[in-house]
Amino acid sequence: MTDEAIVLAGGLGTRLRSVVQDVPKPMAEVAGRPFLDFILYNLKKNNIKKVVFAVGHKHEVIQEYYRDKSKSFGIEIAYSIETELLGTGGAIFQAAQQTQNESFFILNGDTFFDVDLAALSEFAQERAADLAMALKVMPLSDRYGSVVCSPDGEIVSFKEKELGVKQDLLINGGVYHLKKKVVESSAMPKKFSFETDFLQRELSKFRAYGKSFDGTFIDIGIPEDYQYAQTLLKDAIQK
Repeated sequence: MTDEAIVLAGGLGTRLRSVVQDVPKPMAEVAGRPFLDFILYNLKKNNIKKVVFAVGHKHEVIQEYYRDKSKSFGIEIAYSIETELLGTGGAIFQAAQQTQNESFFILNGDTFFDVDLAALSEFAQERAADLAMALKVMPLSDRYGSVVCSPDGEIVSFKEKELGVKQDLLINGGVYHLKKKVVESSAMPKKFSFETDFLQRELSKFRAYGKSFDGTFIDIGIPEDYQYAQTLLKDAIQK
């Protein structure tokens, strides 16, 4: 299993401004500590040895906070700094230049999803997948788009969210295992969306598979879920 991960930590947090100000969204305080702490702790639990933070907006806040914390987490921390907005895809492809292995994990810095990364990596190897995506069953929701997979897990298509239509969905959990050769051989522009321009529009050009996990999932992108995270993650980090 690869021991490297890229964490997208450059979010502007536009929808959270009513409750979080002056810090990047992944640094929003949850249960007394920055949200990113929960992601790092979970990566350490999954034996990740190096994390590349893809940062932009107020990146100094993240760098200052984690300046002396690499040893305490037991993880090497590196930074890929955007000097202009690159989109999620551009941010990932730039950060990938700091990885050394044949593959790496990708995580959203505003989402906590307790995924067994070894299981996701093993699944990717079994399917010879260029990209493996961690999926989450979201009951009776109209907030998310959904992922359509074949019986063996191959991703067939993506469906847009249907507001007002409450249904059980299989959603993209924002955790990926990606082969570096996909990045190196891609003709994507400098700025692009990983979710829309790459995953959806380029889907036929690489082997993409999805595996469902039932671990704790919370996306702090809206104030209601940010408040819910205060309780949900209160005991997620063992002292």
